[in-house]
Amino acid sequence: MKAVPFHEFGELPELADVPMPECPATGAVIRVRATGLCRSDWHGWMGHDPGIRLPHVPGHEFAGVIESVGARVTGWAVGDRVTVPFVCACGTCEQCLLGNQQVCDNQEQPGFTQWGSFAEFVAIAGADTNLVALPADLDFVSAAALGCRFATAYRAVMTQGRVQAGEWVAVHGCGGVGLSAIMIAVAAGAKVVAVDVSADALAIAEQLGAIPMSGTSDVTEAIRERTQGGAHLSLDALGSLTTSGNSIRSLRKRGRHVQVGLMLGPDALSPVPMDLVVANELEILGSHGMAAHEYPAMLASIARGDIDPRMLVGRTISLDDAPEALATMDAAAHPGMTVITLP
Repeated sequence: MKAVPFHEFGELPELADVPMPECPATGAVIRVRATGLCRSDWHGWMGHDPGIRLPHVPGHEFAGVIESVGARVTGWAVGDRVTVPFVCACGTCEQCLLGNQQVCDNQEQPGFTQWGSFAEFVAIAGADTNLVALPADLDFVSAAALGCRFATAYRAVMTQGRVQAGEWVAVHGCGGVGLSAIMIAVAAGAKVVAVDVSADALAIAEQLGAIPMSGTSDVTEAIRERTQGGAHLSLDALGSLTTSGNSIRSLRKRGRHVQVGLMLGPDALSPVPMDLVVANELEILGSHGMAAHEYPAMLASIARGDIDPRMLVGRTISLDDAPEALATMDAAAHPGMTVITLP
């Protein structure tokens, strides 16, 4: 099959012929029809993720059609249209039994702990636990756009953030996760302030119903003034020392900060203003994807027209274009999500 492996961290990947993946007894092999290009993929390519073993094929936001199923799979068949959370859970550990598959003790992550979806085919384990059926009217590009970014944003806003209609929500970083969070929060009836340094990204955020705010200004003071005391809920959708700190400092008393953007490399040990956390009784929460069993509520919201992930796709490219797109992701500005499509 065709895939995009890299052999050294930071080295330009290349389109190459590689062996087809084997189908696990409890898993499935999926023919990839669309796969997102995510900042997490760039972090992995740069060597910021210790779980990656070389050579490696990135990609974790994908949708496609089941090519084969393992002998121990009971709920799925060849030809089913599916997507997969970026955390593939074991289904048997303590967290899985509690329904928290997104923090499975034995999790696998396509594109990180195993080869991913920048390829014609990808294998996943635990098909009965991890596969999500796609509605017939949801196209593969939209399904791939759900990926880790939209699904993570949905859980971060709705479950972890506990957003309520009428609340002020601040979103720091208007990439794929941030724009998804804005759309979801607006649909929930919240008033949203969007922060970014990119005018193009802020323009999209404004179209989605947010109040744009330049990240080059005194963000925390501007948010507190605009919201008359601070955000009820604030999300760092980028993952940096600056955005994380700004998110916490922009909260009103008893506000909720949700860390969505990955804090890797030099940003992993981020300082937290614990004086404000204590004095203002702030909540500091993480959000790590979304379990397969939580997808139906999100898919129902899409079916009703409340949210539309396809609106967040900035461009589609081919697998041939993936190496350069990955390598230039941190430098090139492409508002919205980039999705790789395959025939």
